[in-house]
Amino acid sequence: METKTFQKVGGYCSIVLGLIYITAFIIYGGILEYPHSEATDIDKFNFLSDNYLILSIINLISYVLFGILLAVLVVSLHQKTKHYLPNLSMLTSVFGIIWVGLVLASGMIANIGLTTIVEIGVNDPQKAMSIWSSIVVVTEGLGGGNEIVGGLWVLLLTIIAFKNSLFSKAIRFLGFLVGFAGILTIIPLDIFKEIFGISQIVWFVWIGILMIRKPLKNANQL
Repeated sequence: METKTFQKVGGYCSIVLGLIYITAFIIYGGILEYPHSEATDIDKFNFLSDNYLILSIINLISYVLFGILLAVLVVSLHQKTKHYLPNLSMLTSVFGIIWVGLVLASGMIANIGLTTIVEIGVNDPQKAMSIWSSIVVVTEGLGGGNEIVGGLWVLLLTIIAFKNSLFSKAIRFLGFLVGFAGILTIIPLDIFKEIFGISQIVWFVWIGILMIRKPLKNANQL
């Protein structure tokens, strides 16, 4: 696939990534309501069992499909930046690929774990929820609970763009916001996760549009 075409494909993937974020926010925040912490294990298990199909699908979309599309975007952005700061661009891509791996692993663990606890919970809901607690810790630790790696990827991309006047000043500023917010999710405050999520949506869509409109290597015109 020629570079110009691949840049456009990366742009479309970036826009879809933003849409996946929005879909996940709507489903987790508005459609599905996980039982409160004071709910019994049976109540929590019933929620997971009753919503097994939709939870499995949203996990596949939010993690597995997200990771696949993100891999395309990481490579296409590397093509765009490798001619300016080759070593930093390579390091940036490493963090991007690591993020891809973490996202994919989180999704597969979450779905396999969900299937397992639904099967176990038929006979022992309390044991199932105990296992589920461990699964949640693992998936959150891999990436669901913090966005450090993703934040580093965006931050390093933005540094390359800043040093070489790539993209517009506005999207460079947004990139710094996304990057620092992602790194700060290491602090257990929901505000940083919210800032990262919302700003990342705008960043994905904006970058995608720019890559589709002007996919050539001379990105300094963007």
